[in-house]
Amino acid sequence: MACHERMEDDSGKYERIVHKNGSSYHYLKISLEFEEDTSIRLNSAQFKQLIISSLKQLFGEIGAALPFDVLQFEENTLSAVLRVYNRDLVKVWSALTLLGSYQSEMCAFRVQQVSPFLLALCGNSRTLKLE
Repeated sequence: MACHERMEDDSGKYERIVHKNGSSYHYLKISLEFEEDTSIRLNSAQFKQLIISSLKQLFGEIGAALPFDVLQFEENTLSAVLRVYNRDLVKVWSALTLLGSYQSEMCAFRVQQVSPFLLALCGNSRTLKLE
């Protein structure tokens, strides 16, 4: 939500203008990292199921039913872009943060970027390599 204020002329009129984000979604760029080098590989369906399991573990059946989409998944790096309703962002982020293991291997989701705009996730100054 963007907000700006302005005074008009010398009349003393005060106006506050608030703009809400029109998008219903937030986008998360995440990756799954294992503590030790492991041979565990996941496809996109298993990756989504892991997120659903973490939601169920934290919030029960209601959490497991939260709608979200895996828009992009990279099997080599175990990274993905999720689309989540704004109202569910905190719950999904919490569940991702609190996940600790998969198939008895210690792991963690890393939330790399979050934005209400999908286009904002295409660039990241932290991973930019200058030549």
